[in-house]
Amino acid sequence: MGMSFWHLLLIVIVVFVFFGAGRLPSVMGDVGKGIRSLRDGLKGENDAAKADDKKDNKNT
Repeated sequence: MGMSFWHLLLIVIVVFVFFGAGRLPSVMGDVGKGIRSLRDGLKGENDAAKADDKKDNKNT
């Protein structure tokens, strides 16, 4: 039970009504920055965990 074209169209219309066409690019830019920051944070945690694992293996 996925989203059909009509569901997506309704979401787009609601977003345009709520934010307006003028503010939409800035809102989408902010959302993109937030997602990018989240990815970088998750990647940083994974890198730190891998570094800790390497340290533990060298000490044994």
